[in-house]
Amino acid sequence: MRMAHTIREKTKLLNRVRRIRGQIEAVERALEGEKGCATVLHLIAGARGALNGLIAEVVEDHIEMHVADPALTPQEREDGAGELIDVVRTYFK
Repeated sequence: MRMAHTIREKTKLLNRVRRIRGQIEAVERALEGEKGCATVLHLIAGARGALNGLIAEVVEDHIEMHVADPALTPQEREDGAGELIDVVRTYFK
């Protein structure tokens, strides 16, 4: 299934990914610099929150484009819902 929502929002999503990369690099620097546990945990929590925000945005777009769009056929909706269910199951493992 084509990811029209990610193409449409490409710049915004790439900017979010770049910020997340920066947060992960900050975790790496903190570990290399032997920063305290509280500092490292804070950085990890921030990166996790940013990843969760990215996932939420892409899931929302997927629902709008591949499940809720009234122009979709029943089969397209079923396929879109199935894809989302697979991702959610993987996410919560």
